[in-house]
Amino acid sequence: MISAIGLCIKSLKKEPYSGSCHGMRFFLSADKETLHVWIYPEPWCFEQTPDEDKTQKDFPFTQEGLDEALLWLEEMFDSRRSFWEQKEKDKMKIFLGS
Repeated sequence: MISAIGLCIKSLKKEPYSGSCHGMRFFLSADKETLHVWIYPEPWCFEQTPDEDKTQKDFPFTQEGLDEALLWLEEMFDSRRSFWEQKEKDKMKIFLGS
């Protein structure tokens, strides 16, 4: 299950939210009407991950849209679980240049 501790509509109005789940990283940001959600593999932060490695989806910027986004994150993790888990295992190899 993806942990979204501290995530709520009010906090997204002020600043983006990021997190990770077993090799899958995610980044959420919002503007007036749209919640933008990206997923991408370990190990880099959002800004350092190439755009071609990111998958993005938009949702309405409402509580229902946030709930949908969290379900989408769960689905994306479950649909590629072995890929994400391998990325988690490989992240130290990438850092160490092995």
